[in-house]
Amino acid sequence: MSFLPFYFINFPTRPALRPIHACYSQGMNLIPKSTSPNGLDRAADPAATNRAAANKANAQKSTGPRTEAGKQRSSLNALRHGLTGQTVVLPTEDHAAYQRHSQSLLDDCRPKGAIETQIVQSLIDTSWRINRATAVETNLLSLGITEMESRIQANHPEAEAALAMALAFREHNRAFANISVHSQRLTRQFERTLALLRQLQAERRANEERQLDNAAKILKMHKHQHRSSEPAPYNPADDGFVFSNAEIETFLHREERMEQAKIHDFYAPDVAQAS
Repeated sequence: MSFLPFYFINFPTRPALRPIHACYSQGMNLIPKSTSPNGLDRAADPAATNRAAANKANAQKSTGPRTEAGKQRSSLNALRHGLTGQTVVLPTEDHAAYQRHSQSLLDDCRPKGAIETQIVQSLIDTSWRINRATAVETNLLSLGITEMESRIQANHPEAEAALAMALAFREHNRAFANISVHSQRLTRQFERTLALLRQLQAERRANEERQLDNAAKILKMHKHQHRSSEPAPYNPADDGFVFSNAEIETFLHREERMEQAKIHDFYAPDVAQAS
């Protein structure tokens, strides 16, 4: 970037700047020392030390919640998210149902490793909240119909139920809209998380397939090199594999069966025509 020239012609000179003096007087009084106790003073205070010891002793006497409601709330502490503080299972919800819901998704997704397990846990919690939103919507509609039934006089049960439902929607339209927005947000979150899990699992399985194929080739070479004598047991860990010999043998057997199936499919039309 170019700059316009600026010519200093007959520019007046300024006198030398006067020395700048400090804006405070040397005789100014120093700031007085604070008399309020600081952390070190409080630590050295015997009274404060005695209070801390008394508080610690009282805390040791705590026996936790005594009532059934308090014990139920305490039992859900393990189900709280550490980052957000939101409760996954509400006190009014069935903890056993949540466990069954969790186990069904774990059995279906079959995660491996900490990352996949964490993603599946997110799917479990998100789908639980989606089901909760649906239940809240149904309960709110049922409550609204019950409240509106006395206001409808149509002398027809089905017509009265339909009109009561319409009135319930009209009276609680904002609540239904909030539930719908919340449910849609959770559904999008579930779909994104599920897509991420499928991507990670596809990459993991492809990598496992490549590693199994390499391990199978090395095992076949090991058997070929020791075919004239009793072969020493092959240890896949020596080559950096995490598979067992049984897993590699299963993979080899499957590959051999696949080759036999391809040959069968190739000659199957000719055999059918000859018969």
